[in-house]
Amino acid sequence: MAVVQKGAISFGLVYIPVGLYTATQDNDIAFNQLHKADKSRIRYKKVCAHCGKEVEAKDIVRGFEYAKDRYVIVTDEEIERLKTEKDRTITILSFTGLDEISPVYYDRAYHVVPQKGGGKALELLRQAMLRTQRAALGRTVLGNSERLLVILPRRDGMLLQTLLYRDDIKDIPVDYDRPQVSQGELDMAEQLIRGMEEPFQPEKYRDEFQEKLKALIADKIAGKQVAVPKEEKAGAVLDLMEALKASVKNVGAKKSPAAKRPRTERKKEA
Repeated sequence: MAVVQKGAISFGLVYIPVGLYTATQDNDIAFNQLHKADKSRIRYKKVCAHCGKEVEAKDIVRGFEYAKDRYVIVTDEEIERLKTEKDRTITILSFTGLDEISPVYYDRAYHVVPQKGGGKALELLRQAMLRTQRAALGRTVLGNSERLLVILPRRDGMLLQTLLYRDDIKDIPVDYDRPQVSQGELDMAEQLIRGMEEPFQPEKYRDEFQEKLKALIADKIAGKQVAVPKEEKAGAVLDLMEALKASVKNVGAKKSPAAKRPRTERKKEA
């Protein structure tokens, strides 16, 4: 896996050399667009609006339109020369509680890996953040923009999550009422939540729709008739309290050993 960016974490007077690696990938099935008549691939060409000729990637440059049909050309090399060592540094601005930042601000995730000479300092920072249950708010330049970010301590390493700015976040589009709930309903809902509590085990979950899509493609390649799954009928609408009681009754008692440990003990491993 190629490093996305090499730099350092600036933590007070501590300087920790690190590299950033992408932490996620897209595994969804990709479809090509075909001509319905003869099933040939649809190709997209980049064509010059002036001469009408197709243009190769090596002949395309980046331009900013500062007036109608007037552009200033900016190269990748010029952008890189603008970046100082400070711009490449991940500067920690402050520390905050692990649950203080709303997930709506999260953008892209990166693994933070120590470079030569940075292992002990990064491990010290990770353990101290875990013990204090704190996340580090910071900033750095990635690509062509300065990014707000948060560094999160994990049991198996450090994660850097780029953040959206407040201006990027949309408000709730419509107002809606928040009806009153009774104490009995609240108690029953809490009981249901506690009954369904278990540690997050990502390996337990998979994209079941992608699996059905792969099976569909395999059947069509094999010339098999595509089976249409039966629709599950929706259950009868129940009174809220009755639905809660029935849900609590149906929750299984099976719990993994990790789920039975004290909640505080599991929190330290996050």
